[in-house]
Amino acid sequence: MRPALFLLGANLGRRDAALAKAVSALRRLEGVRVLKTSRLYETAPVGPSSKPYLNLAVRAVTSRTAMGLLIEAKRLEAAAGRRPGARWTARVLDVDVVSLGRERTRTPWLTVPHPLMARRPFAAAPLADVAPSWRPILAAMNPPPGIVRLWRHGR
Repeated sequence: MRPALFLLGANLGRRDAALAKAVSALRRLEGVRVLKTSRLYETAPVGPSSKPYLNLAVRAVTSRTAMGLLIEAKRLEAAAGRRPGARWTARVLDVDVVSLGRERTRTPWLTVPHPLMARRPFAAAPLADVAPSWRPILAAMNPPPGIVRLWRHGR
């Protein structure tokens, strides 16, 4: 079993429900054991979408390959109603494989570790909740207020 980090996000529909359902599905995946989930963070959108995201991170251990995890991530997204489309647009669920132990994977469909997460406060904040190694990365970013904040239901 190797350590794995995932980042989940949603900015359409019942965002919190979509994320909760995805975490439950990850918990049921054979070869994946969820160890910890982060708090929910509301984050400003990146790209053309104007709707804020809810993001959370998941720390797990897995016996699956990076490509096996990507296939499951795409299944979770499809089950939530996501359809293939342009990058950085609004979506009901986004599941990213951030890292998989010391594995390095680079294909047209997947790069692990994820090449952009260490530059994105919306990723670093929830990842810092589940993986202490992300705390200095988040601190170095020093995101401006309003970019990333803890989410409270109903706000």
